[in-house]
Amino acid sequence: MSISITQATLADFELLFELMRRMQLDDPWEEPFHEPTVRANLAELLQNPDYGIAYIVREDSTPIAYLVLCFDFSLEYRGKGAWVDELFVSPAHRGKGIGTQLLDLSERASRDHQAKVLHLEVNHGNPAIELYRRRGFSDHHRFLMSKPLVK
Repeated sequence: MSISITQATLADFELLFELMRRMQLDDPWEEPFHEPTVRANLAELLQNPDYGIAYIVREDSTPIAYLVLCFDFSLEYRGKGAWVDELFVSPAHRGKGIGTQLLDLSERASRDHQAKVLHLEVNHGNPAIELYRRRGFSDHHRFLMSKPLVK
């Protein structure tokens, strides 16, 4: 198994979008996966590294996983922060260390972009939560709350 991890560019848009669709079947977002909106936002992210960066994992030339990091700013967390916004490994490739490699990459890339903290959120019951805890992520004594600001 020859694995490569590369930073995604706009040329990888369709590959990345297809992996995102596959993730929705496996572990859907809380928000609806509205294809036109997701397409527009993914294109914007791939063109603006101030928002974040994406990586694609390939086995030979076949895309099998991806990672998206997004950036924010917080006074509480000492400035620029990074979020593991998306992390997906296709079911056939789980348990082979790819998720661990992507978490290691997320830490390196976050530091390279001067982030002071790395966050992630995970759905209740997702078995990956134990991987995240083993990698040093801790639970908060808070609830994640959101309010849509769209018209």
